[in-house]
Amino acid sequence: MPQGYVMSFDFGLKHIGIAVGQSVTQTARPLTTLSAKNGKPDWQKLDELMQTYRPAVFVVGLPLNMDGSVSDMSDRATLFAETLAERITAPVYLADERLSSWAVKNDDSSSGDIHAKSACLIAETFLTDPNRCTQVESN
Repeated sequence: MPQGYVMSFDFGLKHIGIAVGQSVTQTARPLTTLSAKNGKPDWQKLDELMQTYRPAVFVVGLPLNMDGSVSDMSDRATLFAETLAERITAPVYLADERLSSWAVKNDDSSSGDIHAKSACLIAETFLTDPNRCTQVESN
């Protein structure tokens, strides 16, 4: 696993939650949520965050159906990950995030930015077991 920051994304059509994690401590923290238009973020704001943190790895949550099959939303998240991979030189991964939003919504102590907290769980998935994630090939 590359050392340094991991930036993760909870992809959505209207909101994209973002978290950062550290490979050394294997912990992550919620960062922010960007507004999106039909799944497209404000790339300038995202570029600014990438300049600030200079992540070694990017991880996009893949919202599969509960049976593991793909959905329209997982196809859109994959397209977002592929677009990200074309824009940067660091590796981009997809991580199964079927239960991340559910876990955050059902956490009694949870308040605040649910999208960024979901992204935090996505980062932690990669940090604890990167072999569960799939690297996105850039064109």
